[in-house]
Amino acid sequence: MRIYLVGGAVRDKLLGRPEGDRDYVVTDAHPDDLLALGYRPVGKDFPVFLHPQTGEEYALARTERKSGHGYHGFLFQADPSVTLEQDLARRDLTINAIAQDEDGTLIDPYGGTRDIEARVLRHVSPAFAEDPVRLLRVARFAARFAPLGFRVADETMALLRHMVAEGEVDHLVPERVWAETRKALNELQPSAFLRVLREAGALRILFPEVDALYGVPQRAEFHPEIDTGVHVEMVLDAAAAIAPGDDLVGFCALTHDLGKALTPADELPRHVMHEQRGVAPLRTLAARLKVPAEHATLAELVCREHLNAHRALELKPATVLKLLAVLDALRRPERLETFLAACLADKRGRLGHEHDDYPQATYLRQAREAAAAVTAAPFVAQGLAGPAIGVAMEQARVAAIAKMKLCNI
Repeated sequence: MRIYLVGGAVRDKLLGRPEGDRDYVVTDAHPDDLLALGYRPVGKDFPVFLHPQTGEEYALARTERKSGHGYHGFLFQADPSVTLEQDLARRDLTINAIAQDEDGTLIDPYGGTRDIEARVLRHVSPAFAEDPVRLLRVARFAARFAPLGFRVADETMALLRHMVAEGEVDHLVPERVWAETRKALNELQPSAFLRVLREAGALRILFPEVDALYGVPQRAEFHPEIDTGVHVEMVLDAAAAIAPGDDLVGFCALTHDLGKALTPADELPRHVMHEQRGVAPLRTLAARLKVPAEHATLAELVCREHLNAHRALELKPATVLKLLAVLDALRRPERLETFLAACLADKRGRLGHEHDDYPQATYLRQAREAAAAVTAAPFVAQGLAGPAIGVAMEQARVAAIAKMKLCNI
């Protein structure tokens, strides 16, 4: 029995990145051999075991053969005759097909170290095209490694286009699309995820609401980048910088301007009421991908209200209070923070505005604090009851916001 460290742990060590989960491949072994050593089985489709002490995953070397459409249509073979090279051959990218033995020696039959040095994402073999999830994974790895200068190899991009043309992407289930998208939104440069999908022709299939934004013009004085699709890419990357690893903010950034694709041609490049128009396609996208309820709710709030955030300093105190109420910010201040992070990303996701200040965020936080300081107790002490308390509290909160604003001026 021989044991090898494989996949991301080896890749990240070569890249000088912190190592994540450590996965191992075991060759020249039967399942009974691992069971006898105290390993606990967890795999259903193929033999995977947990180490009795560390809990790390150990998988028997295996091969896989396409037997149907989608990513479930595979037959697996795992027995002592399967070699390490055969196991590595079934992996997606060469940079993920490197193994390291117990002495630290690298086994790299498919040139993964070469591609790490060249900063290239390249498929291992033509079998890559048999699993449509791999298209999403390449796009996600592009989002992770684009800041390091990685690009998708030309032949791999050609293969991705072929997969789309052959209809493999049509067999992706919504849960898997969302799982990979969510991971991409947590990466350093999520715009690369969109660009790879779009270049492969998959964005129009998986995210038609987002794909429709490309080529839609905006007013140059507000959006020097002009193209709405480019703007969304920039907002995504701004969100990743403002709230690293926060896919909730990322999803709000991704969907905040969907209404601009629905602006009548005779109104362009203005986008009057795009906030309201964007709600329907956002709901369609969220329902199709089965995104979590909080993601769908916050994204809709950002879609509808982001222009009010940008205009916050010009709004009447009563309108500010209404905005805070819509966000449920008095009870859930974390919602306000998510909202403001997405709005700041929208502000900075414009050519030449990447480092703009956003005093609106400070103002809305202060307005929330002023409004939250108003409680029911004084009005109860005055003898008010029922709806009268609510009316009095609302008036007091508006006054508190007005006073706070006046003091800051």
